[in-house]
Amino acid sequence: MSTTLITGASLLGDRSADILVVDGVIREIGSAADMSVAQDAVDETIDADGLVALPALVDLHTHLREPGREDAETIRTGSAAAAVGGYSAVFAMANTQPVTDTPEKAEEVWRRGREAGLVDVMPVGSVTKALAGEELSEIGLMARSQARVRVFSDDGRCVHDSRLMRRALEYVTAFDGVISQHSQDPRLADGTACCHEGELSGRLGLPGWPDAAEEVVVARDVMLAKQTGGRVHVAHVSTPGSLEVIRWAKGKGIAVTAEVTPHHLVLTTDLLQDYDTVYKVNPPLRPSEYAEELRAALADGTIDVVATDHAPHVVHDKEHAFADAAFGMLGLETALSVVSDVMVSTGRMSWSDVARVMSTRPAEIARLAGHGRPIAEGEPANLVLVDPTRSLTVDRAASASLSRNNPWHGRTLTGAVRATMLRGRITVRDGRLA
Repeated sequence: MSTTLITGASLLGDRSADILVVDGVIREIGSAADMSVAQDAVDETIDADGLVALPALVDLHTHLREPGREDAETIRTGSAAAAVGGYSAVFAMANTQPVTDTPEKAEEVWRRGREAGLVDVMPVGSVTKALAGEELSEIGLMARSQARVRVFSDDGRCVHDSRLMRRALEYVTAFDGVISQHSQDPRLADGTACCHEGELSGRLGLPGWPDAAEEVVVARDVMLAKQTGGRVHVAHVSTPGSLEVIRWAKGKGIAVTAEVTPHHLVLTTDLLQDYDTVYKVNPPLRPSEYAEELRAALADGTIDVVATDHAPHVVHDKEHAFADAAFGMLGLETALSVVSDVMVSTGRMSWSDVARVMSTRPAEIARLAGHGRPIAEGEPANLVLVDPTRSLTVDRAASASLSRNNPWHGRTLTGAVRATMLRGRITVRDGRLA
């Protein structure tokens, strides 16, 4: 029997209590003096005085690159970055080499995640075979596989064929799955588009990405979800127009959810003025007024979750002219600190709200049992302890990820993960891998 006692934790930033974890389950919450296990029977005691206890985080949108690009990230190193960031589960996108479009490939990702043992790695199945947008993948077989795939996405590419998207939404209703859409009309923003369309894109000579490229796909998918009864999830929403559509859809009871990335909450298009490819991301960084609307939408519940879109790249994939460099940036290790800084420290959200958007709702959307659960007796001990006052200066060289394309490098953030627990096993202690 393994026994861990967490003392003096602030539960969701509210009341302080001691938490007794026995064999991976929260056995008791209250005062240690009144608990059924004697102090000398406790294997490890964690002093959580001044720390906030949250359910461990769940990321709906992670790129782990394995198989195929293990030079940029592996399931093991990506899992390590996730654990350091306070996560107990991540959803690994399908755009690997080969693409996760069969049950065998999904089970292999799932198995390698179990072998790494730091977080639960849940494979995302592709919507179409090889992400080609021409034929549906083996969606039903992936759903019935050992990996129990419930999230499907061609992320990196849009399912732009309306008929295919409709069929996919109809298909996933059979097992309550969800389609996570990369909303990008390829005729309005093709593969060359790399900067928010506006004065800056014209001045820099960078191909512009208009708001409508995202918004028309969001609107179409909302109507397809209305017709089919299927669930659609809008990945990395970035424009006010998309927010308007999502608000309307939710008001009509349509099964739509949405995510925002930490970088779209904070980073803005003016960072592109020096052509720094670290800031090249898909969809592009937007103006500051867009970021403000995204923050408001996260606070009022229009946006359901924060998801990282953690996208590691090796140096030589970023060291190009801006238009030719790879899209994407790291996010797993810094996401909670960014949200703490921009939403909690400003009073826009409570720690209970953070638990909702970074743990509870992601797990609910993905139908992931055992994660995002309340901190309560009898629940799995998937926990993260956060120091809400601790400041940290991000150093890309210290990352657990293999890659270094970190947009937060050199920035000081407030709110640091001190410990992470996966089913009662400590994966991170004192901010480092245990």
